[in-house]
Amino acid sequence: MTFDEVIGQQEVKERLVGMVTEHKLPHALMFCGPTGSGKMALALAFASYLLGDSPMLRKWEHPDLHFAFPIVKPVGASSDTKVVCDDYAAEWRAMLSQGPYFTIDQWLTCMKVANQQAVIYEAESEALIRKLSLKSSQGGYKVVIIWLPERMNVICANKILKLLEEPPQQTVFLMVSEAPEKLLDTIRSRVQRIDIRRIDDSAIEQALTERRGIELSMAHRIAHFASGSWLRALEVLEADNENAQLLEIFKSLMRLAYMRDIKSLKRWSEEAASLGREKQKRMLTYFSRMIRENFMFNFATPELCYMTEGEEAFARNFARFVNERNVISIAEELEKSQREIGQNVTPKIVMFDLALNMIMMLKQ
Repeated sequence: MTFDEVIGQQEVKERLVGMVTEHKLPHALMFCGPTGSGKMALALAFASYLLGDSPMLRKWEHPDLHFAFPIVKPVGASSDTKVVCDDYAAEWRAMLSQGPYFTIDQWLTCMKVANQQAVIYEAESEALIRKLSLKSSQGGYKVVIIWLPERMNVICANKILKLLEEPPQQTVFLMVSEAPEKLLDTIRSRVQRIDIRRIDDSAIEQALTERRGIELSMAHRIAHFASGSWLRALEVLEADNENAQLLEIFKSLMRLAYMRDIKSLKRWSEEAASLGREKQKRMLTYFSRMIRENFMFNFATPELCYMTEGEEAFARNFARFVNERNVISIAEELEKSQREIGQNVTPKIVMFDLALNMIMMLKQ
């Protein structure tokens, strides 16, 4: 993978290349930034740059490139069962073959797991120690990419810390983190942090037209909606994406609440409760965004709104019901529902309570 395949982020690319050409490459870097900004893409491109052009890199099977990423234990496995990333090597390479922009939810789907918590276990640090004790097979760098290091368990984190304190010769660690504040302070102090900003709209627009063949005006609209995230831009391109499903759920709730259809709202709450807690959290986050966007829609200032065509079509008739009298109370109600889902309150109760309260708030 080359730097040309990374969307935007020209300043960071030049900085990384400069570290090598000026012989100032630290033994550990940590890429931090918002979802969809290209942190993993940069790490993969930089790893390829360090390891040189090799056919093995096209399938991510280079013997001097090692990955650590969150995984799950098989259902029914005992607490003593040891699992390592190599157990999921085929799934991981399949994910990377689809592109360097992906989320933890997409990775969980690729692993075919539902509600399990993905973790980087102690056994992974032991496996890395063994691998890095060997000499480079190609006589150059050994590169370790740790995706979402904040998901390392405590024992694993402490063993990785020792590796960072006494790194093997010619070994470079590349961490890709979305929550660096959750890492041990001692780990953060031993890596050079590189903050990745949102992708420029112009770079997303260019990628959409050149790589996806999107017409210029549509690419401009999608780039604005994406708000610096290539993943959000891709979501718009997918006909059957989760956001489209969540929009339908949102529209249904608002219409039924406006009509005060208690019986149908009861059925709505049961269907919403069946989605699973992680998806319920994403749904409520999406609802919060839609309330914000519909409120801003009333000001008739397009540059302040970030909606898809489908969302905007609904907002034309619905936005007037979200106003200065109820926008704060609706936002607080959605936050409360999200908090209760996180606290394992019965989802049917949470969703029906939200639906009933929405009746009153929309009439304000």
